[in-house]
Amino acid sequence: MQSKAEQPIVKDEYNDNLIDRLFIGLFSSKMAQALGKGTEIGGYDGFVELSKQIMQGRNAQEQQVIVAKVLQSLIPSPALWVVRTFVSPTRLVCVLNAWFAAQMFEWLVGPCEVAEAEINLADGTVRSQPSGVHIKKCRYLVDSGCVGMCVNMCKVPTQTFFTEKFGIPLTMKPNFEDLSCEMIFGQAPLAPEDDPDYHQSCLQLQCPTASMSSSACPKLN
Repeated sequence: MQSKAEQPIVKDEYNDNLIDRLFIGLFSSKMAQALGKGTEIGGYDGFVELSKQIMQGRNAQEQQVIVAKVLQSLIPSPALWVVRTFVSPTRLVCVLNAWFAAQMFEWLVGPCEVAEAEINLADGTVRSQPSGVHIKKCRYLVDSGCVGMCVNMCKVPTQTFFTEKFGIPLTMKPNFEDLSCEMIFGQAPLAPEDDPDYHQSCLQLQCPTASMSSSACPKLN
């Protein structure tokens, strides 16, 4: 019996409202500026096409650098410094970030909701708090069909942005079987050598350039 990752993805229908279209347009324009070129494709499809252009001819680190520049261009550096310097990643701050992400990121990842999360604390104990965001079926992963794009242009830059620029630890855990994802605010991300997502194989029926001979998506290198 085929796993979900081996079955063709059924894309959901999205009716982007005005706010969604404004966010898509803003992010697309920032990506085009970082690339030095745009695309004639409009809407969310254009956003995904720009992501594919970022990937072309660049290794994983180079892709992540471009996306990091895009994210940093959206928020003034002084604002980032203020948050990083004066706001500690307390339970309340992490919970509020989860709520904010669930409200603001639906245009990017599709329907999502705040969820309970287990946080591994520095003293070795575990704390349960509602600072997780459950993404039911990631729109970006479905439309791109690419493990490399998910990890290089969403997971890693977003984790780094929140953890280093905001000072609020974030771990993202995509599920390549059912295409869902968990965002966990307050949990520091794993080092690359300890993160299984860096060794994830291609979604073979989704990605037109999937490698059948490699155990991990070649775009992760």
